Amino acid sequence: MDLLAAIKREERKLAKELGKLQHQLNGVRAAARALGSKASREVTEVKKQAMSAAARAKISKATKARWAKFRAEKSKKGKT
Repeated sequence: MDLLAAIKREERKLAKELGKLQHQLNGVRAAARALGSKASREVTEVKKQAMSAAARAKISKATKARWAKFRAEKSKKGKT
């Protein structure tokens, strides 16, 4: 197999994929323009919700309890 030919085939494949992605990006940009400035403002103003330390601790404790129960049942089944 010719290495140069394989590289050129891969290059053509990637160029084709790039064209598809650029076409999709243009479509998304056109949709954003059609929705107007309100849509862009909504997208930029979305904030990531932060979880409180207490909530993280509560979830962690519950997860550890679930796993402890799972391991206890597993070891109980293994002994009998």
